[in-house]
Amino acid sequence: MMYKACLFDLDGVLVDTAIYHFQAWKNLGKQFGYELTEEQNEQLKGVSRVESLNKILDWANYTATQEEKSVWLIEKNEDYLRLISNMNPSEILPGVLSFLEQIKALGYKIALGSASKNAEIILDKTGLTPWFDLIIDGNKVSKSKPDPEVFLKGAEGLGIAPEECIVFEDAQAGVEAAKAGNMKAIGIGESETLFLADKIIPNFIGVKAAELLQF
Repeated sequence: MMYKACLFDLDGVLVDTAIYHFQAWKNLGKQFGYELTEEQNEQLKGVSRVESLNKILDWANYTATQEEKSVWLIEKNEDYLRLISNMNPSEILPGVLSFLEQIKALGYKIALGSASKNAEIILDKTGLTPWFDLIIDGNKVSKSKPDPEVFLKGAEGLGIAPEECIVFEDAQAGVEAAKAGNMKAIGIGESETLFLADKIIPNFIGVKAAELLQF
């Protein structure tokens, strides 16, 4: 089987913005007297902003009005945007640039498939934008992972069949989305959470693309 495209999640795969999300959600939780934990923050990875807020409110056992929720979603995003506004190329995760160079040289198309509505800002700040043939982010999809919409739109936009695509993900929901879309999935991180992936690597340090992309 010849694979033709690599589709990447953003947070935790190419850059680590989870810390900024964590800070912003933590700041918000203080408004209703709740202290978000790092363990809980792990469960918010790859989940939309609306769903994340609902989870936090459930954990806090707090019932919010629709008006409160709308205000808080805006506040959280503004706080997050303020935190990421100082991002720079030093925040690209180790090994990522070398891996992108390798797959470009091997002729793969490269797309982003992220739930983040701020993906383009982050790619610009870190200087990653030129590597991508296509960017599908939270502004272009209506369903969150594990629904495969974001990756299927990526394949369609590249003009490549889903089964010829390889997805890189750090979240279980993202791996499930890739598999639901009939794509190969490579997990970045721990095997305990990413066991559904076809292959798992801890990070991109020292990774040989030609070997990794053999299935």
